[in-house]
Amino acid sequence: MPDPEVWAAPSSGAPTARAAAPAPAEAPPESGRADLLRSEIPFRPLGISEMLDGSLAAMRRNPRAVLGLSVGITTVVQVLISLIGYYFIGTQADEEFTPAPVMDSLGAQFTLSVVGLIVSAASVVLLSGLLAPVLARTVFGLPASLGQSWQDVRPRLPHLIGLTALVTGLALVALALPVLPFLLFVAIDAPPALGVLSALFGYPIGFVAMIYVYVLFVLAVPAVVLERLGVMDALRRARQLSRGRWWRTCATLVLTLVITVLMGFLALRIPFLLLQLFLFGDAPEGTSLVLALALDTFGRIVSWTLVVPFDAGVIVLLYIDRRMRREGFDLELQTRSDEVRDEDFLGLWRPGDLVPPPGARPMPEPVRPHAGPHFGPPRQPGPPGQPGPPGQPGPPGQPFPPGPPFPPGPPFPPGQAGPPPAAPRGWMS
Repeated sequence: MPDPEVWAAPSSGAPTARAAAPAPAEAPPESGRADLLRSEIPFRPLGISEMLDGSLAAMRRNPRAVLGLSVGITTVVQVLISLIGYYFIGTQADEEFTPAPVMDSLGAQFTLSVVGLIVSAASVVLLSGLLAPVLARTVFGLPASLGQSWQDVRPRLPHLIGLTALVTGLALVALALPVLPFLLFVAIDAPPALGVLSALFGYPIGFVAMIYVYVLFVLAVPAVVLERLGVMDALRRARQLSRGRWWRTCATLVLTLVITVLMGFLALRIPFLLLQLFLFGDAPEGTSLVLALALDTFGRIVSWTLVVPFDAGVIVLLYIDRRMRREGFDLELQTRSDEVRDEDFLGLWRPGDLVPPPGARPMPEPVRPHAGPHFGPPRQPGPPGQPGPPGQPGPPGQPFPPGPPFPPGPPFPPGQAGPPPAAPRGWMS
């Protein structure tokens, strides 16, 4: 029923306007998970482009936490690489620091480059574990400070360092085993034909094996921090998550590596290299060598501080994407408690009761409405189907057999004679 109108006194003439209805009370803000999932990173299975954008979004949203952890790791790594380079190929290099078979076959500069790549890859793996809580909070739309991130990682730091060394070591073992015959032939001065053949087969096989092992186990690093797993359980968990999606994971990591190299070398390293060449020339010696090495180290710290978090963030988002695709983590989360507190935030990332334990055969991927297992765009309806042929009439039914006749019932008793009907009465009688 409409609100009654309010009229003024008779002396005022015309009636006043209808009284304004009281403003409805504002709806209480949404509580629970809905307001936590409004993030720049969609809380659903992610495409490759969304992972790349999400890694940049995490850096943009939490620059202090991301760059603070990155500059610490990068500084230690690049200073270590510079010291190794100085003692390997510097003017004061000692022969006792030089592995002769490796240096004779590959050369000092190439050996130093390989060592730098190994240390840099280990730093990316380590940083992905350090940034796992930052990316996890960013997915939920929550802020992540440097102190909070360190508080989340600190209890798992020994496991994280050990797992980083183990993943890197397994990848190197996979590379070294096929290459080992070539190094042995070089060490014992075998005929050149044997060295050439072993190198032609050993290096490609070792390179492929290294990539396979790295892609297979790299997702264990975020799992050891977010799920609070042990080192071996985290490796089994990585195999469980990577099952059936190895090629997609590998393609994403290769694309990320290409972008990282292009951004880190072409965009950021070249200015420092040109400045080093302008100030110290192409063959510095003595003090100039030390200053040139210091400038080169500073340039690498600046460039890798900005690009390594991008690579590490993609690794964490790959882990989150695999949880959603393999286990329906985004769907499972809707069945849990609506209240999220900082002190138990990482508890959300522990697998639910329906998730198989690490090492067990994983469950099939959930099928989502209007999308396949890969959570693609909604499917378009297909053309209408053709009508089928008319059905054939069935055989005629069999008639029911006639039933037995009903037995005659007992006769009714004769009725009693009633009184004679009364004579009709007219209106005059």
